Amino acid sequence: MDIEKQIEFDKVKAVWADLAVTDWAKAKIMETTIIYSENELRKQLRDTTNARELIEKLGMPPLQNVSEMKEILLIADKGDCLTPYQLERVEKVLVAIKRLKDYLEKGKAYNNSLAYYEENLDAVGELREEICMKIRGGAVDDHASKELGQIRSQIIKCEEQMKQKAEQVMRANKECMADHYCTLRNGRVCIPVKKEYKLKISGSVIDKSSTGSTLFMEPASVAKYYEELQILRISEENEVYRILYTLSSMVAGASPVMHEDLSMIEKLDLILSKGKLSIDMDATEPAVNTARSILLSDARHPLMDRKIAVPLQFDIGEKVRGIIITGPNTGGKTVAIKTVMLNCIMAQCGLHVTCKSADICMNSAYLCDIGDGQNLSENLSTFSAHITNVLEVISEVNQDSFVILDEMGSGTDPTEGMGIAIAILEELRKSGAIFLVTTHYPEVKEYANQAEDIVNARMTFDKETLSPTYQMVIGEAGASCAFYIADRLGMPAEMLKVAVRAAYGEDAVDAYQFRNTESTVVKTNTPKISRTKKAKSNADLSTKYRIGDSVMIYPEKKIGIVCVPINEKGVLRVQLPNKKIWINHKRVKLHVAATQLYPEDYDFSIIFDTVENRKKRHDMQRKYTDDVVECE
Repeated sequence: MDIEKQIEFDKVKAVWADLAVTDWAKAKIMETTIIYSENELRKQLRDTTNARELIEKLGMPPLQNVSEMKEILLIADKGDCLTPYQLERVEKVLVAIKRLKDYLEKGKAYNNSLAYYEENLDAVGELREEICMKIRGGAVDDHASKELGQIRSQIIKCEEQMKQKAEQVMRANKECMADHYCTLRNGRVCIPVKKEYKLKISGSVIDKSSTGSTLFMEPASVAKYYEELQILRISEENEVYRILYTLSSMVAGASPVMHEDLSMIEKLDLILSKGKLSIDMDATEPAVNTARSILLSDARHPLMDRKIAVPLQFDIGEKVRGIIITGPNTGGKTVAIKTVMLNCIMAQCGLHVTCKSADICMNSAYLCDIGDGQNLSENLSTFSAHITNVLEVISEVNQDSFVILDEMGSGTDPTEGMGIAIAILEELRKSGAIFLVTTHYPEVKEYANQAEDIVNARMTFDKETLSPTYQMVIGEAGASCAFYIADRLGMPAEMLKVAVRAAYGEDAVDAYQFRNTESTVVKTNTPKISRTKKAKSNADLSTKYRIGDSVMIYPEKKIGIVCVPINEKGVLRVQLPNKKIWINHKRVKLHVAATQLYPEDYDFSIIFDTVENRKKRHDMQRKYTDDVVECE
């Protein structure tokens, strides 16, 4: 089972991780688990307190993410050349280390033990100043070396001479120019020459316009300077690489120290993030014990708005090991048990707790079953999921465990569920663990009154406003208030009587005072379903008309005689004067039935068949013949 997710400690971790700066600290936060060593836990809690005090007195610490810095140091350690950007990142981290040292130095005035981590930081001032002096704006500065400064001055001078020579050629040949300015094409200074004057200008064609009417030529007087410029640029590049390799070597030399600095920054980030979380949640340092007792004063759920959260008072230990919490639905039972366990886990992870004061015991395991746990993919019902989780809890529980079970025994037959709930409680009681259980079963409340080391508790409820007060009263059993809430919300008296009678018998009905005077349910108008009428099938119409029936055909109102009954398509055949027609039964109405017109054994072929066809049929009945009866 995922304990952290069930009690929402994963959400607390997410809030905590957002307050960290370095990737390493964020990862460590998400991996945080409870601490089993008492000495280590007390140290972690002291660190959290010192971190909070340091931030409250000096403000937020000057931390930054150093993941990129580790990659840069790896490059330098391999002997590769760092880029100006990477060197600037080194300088910024060294500046951050210097600022962090100064920040911690100030903390020594308050005798804060975290402040003495300053002695483990080395800002490598010489390297920082060297990079600051030679790298600026993402490039090697002109003054990084005397030689580089001279080379770049010569480059500027050479470029200016090239421009001047180009302009001289343009002024001397104005009629040949397509424009009044020189330009750079492929890194060369060119002048725009009209195509027809190409041979008049001494130089090389470097490019041409899209139309081809203008040629961009490098004058011969400029070309000699271009060669000189290329030599200067090679010299500049060599000097830049010399400076970068020198700085990279210095970074590599300082790498061991810087790796220790980065590790210290990450460690401090983790510790200080706990102080930030304590401030954000208005938390306090808890006392810890191994005497199996928990005392929380004004406890809050750390994820709830502190302005609306109702403080919880909780006390367990000494002679009490288990608490059975009862009360109405939405009364805050689940929030209460989550609040207790969440604060206990936070304390055992070295965090402050959201209480006015707290004394919390260390636990070897935190076990719980919260929620219905339905899982369709695994074919688990609510009850099956509960039992699966509870069996896992029972297999792991011991005298140093802390267990919470929500709605124990729910999701099945109430009588059997109650029996299972008591069996579970008895097993938990024997284990010696601390446990909190919520339930609605009255038999479980009675069990708590009689069992050793177990007490009842109830969540209070305001019957006037129908709202929970979220206060836990230990030592008293609570009621579900289901009938009272249903009555106040308008359930008719007759329905309530049935409910009370079924639950407590006839005597309880007479004793119950109903506030709602309505005796029946008031029905509201709701839309009605419009159903399509089923049409008669053609099979049902097969006997509607018989051969010989006199029928009237609409809309012509002609009289005819049925010669073929209705088929599966709802069509019949009618004999009219001089012709026979097929017609849908919906256009036909019975005029005179055949039984009224003809004898019972009347031969209708006399009416509907030709003399020739009748003769052929007669011959077929007496002997073999090749004649064919023609159908109309």
